[in-house]
Amino acid sequence: QVQLVESGGGLVQAGDSLRLSCAASGRTFSTYAMGWFRQAPGKEREFVAVISRSGGITRYADSAKGRFTISRDNAKNTVFLQMNSLRPEDTAVYYCAARETIAVFTIPEQASYWGQGTQVTVSS
Repeated sequence: QVQLVESGGGLVQAGDSLRLSCAASGRTFSTYAMGWFRQAPGKEREFVAVISRSGGITRYADSAKGRFTISRDNAKNTVFLQMNSLRPEDTAVYYCAARETIAVFTIPEQASYWGQGTQVTVSS
């Protein structure tokens, strides 16, 4: 069982940066690939970024490439999402997700555990 708690969301202006954190419980964090997904009002949950359990593999949605960076600290059971050059269309609830796999995952249905989400609002 893994519990995930996101933090770091907020209200920012276009062009600003935010760093989201996701703290995981349990002693097996390093066996989980970790992902970030987001869901805007009236839209389906969508993939943002994922990192493999060792940190050696990362994948990004096209909308995130060049602006967002996912990283993890296995010693602190935490995964991060650094978001730069934020745009109004990045406004959404951002969710942390985990899947115990040697690979990565990009589809919400593949996640085994979810956090409660953190709101990110980008004003123009």
